[in-house]
Amino acid sequence: MNAHEINVSVIDPIVPAFEKVKTILFRPFDFGKWFIIGFCAWLAYLGSGGGGGGGGGGGRGGRGPSNIYEGFGQAKEFVLANLHWIIPVTVVVVVIGIVIGLFLTWLSSRGRFMFLHCVAQNKAEITIPWTKFRQHANSLFLFRIVLGLIGFITIGLPILLAIGITIMMIVGNGTIVIGVLGGVIIGLIILVGAIIFGLISKCTMDFVVPIMFLRTTSCTAGWREFLTILSVNKARFALYFLFQIVIGIAIGAIKTMGFCIGCCFCGISLILLIPYIGTVILLPLPVFTRSYSLLYLRQYGPEFDVFSPETVNIQPD
Repeated sequence: MNAHEINVSVIDPIVPAFEKVKTILFRPFDFGKWFIIGFCAWLAYLGSGGGGGGGGGGGRGGRGPSNIYEGFGQAKEFVLANLHWIIPVTVVVVVIGIVIGLFLTWLSSRGRFMFLHCVAQNKAEITIPWTKFRQHANSLFLFRIVLGLIGFITIGLPILLAIGITIMMIVGNGTIVIGVLGGVIIGLIILVGAIIFGLISKCTMDFVVPIMFLRTTSCTAGWREFLTILSVNKARFALYFLFQIVIGIAIGAIKTMGFCIGCCFCGISLILLIPYIGTVILLPLPVFTRSYSLLYLRQYGPEFDVFSPETVNIQPD
């Protein structure tokens, strides 16, 4: 592939993506189709979408360092006196959380291919993509687990270290200079790590999954093919990621407007908070974002066109 011979734009896919939304969801309008594709979209973004949660109010002010230190002391005494049940309860809660997290990740990995199948083929199907892309989804699931473990080591551990430094500063066992300097360094590590792993996850879902869909291959093989494109189109993909921020802001504004309008009609906004129903109502948004990334990828060659059945199972050169 010669990077100089292709014309790639982040603007050109916008109008075709809107056309895909109209074709899939409104030509003709079918409630049954909406609910099926909405279910696939809900599975695809399971665990990654935002869910509400209001903030609590500020408590009493005027707690000085001595009161904070006293509070830590009381908490320490309580923990030491109740280790016999705190440790097993903590272990059980952590294990349950891990199991639920793994299950949701596995389901969303299956959902990614189901939703992609519905958008690419303009079909409202569940059983066929669930069965057809089982191995693809399992490969994606394993990749996400490994990526998550690496992310925990590189991001989670610095967060725990930052918490430890904060506690030391509060109880007076560390100097301010060391605490501030350590906090800044750890903050930078966390920020850089979050950006890197966010980009890896974004590339996986936007580009590697469609390549896996087209080639019926594993996630690692999909990444190898994607890296051949990325290596000669770094500036183009950098622009894509920047434009994704713009799209994200626009979609966030649309969701906020919809929520505010819903508040004016007898609590309709509460319906949007119900995960599956909210996804169905707002289905044009995920269909647009999925279509946009697919149409952008298609600009790198007809072999990356998921909307053309002739490209399925094409092996890379």
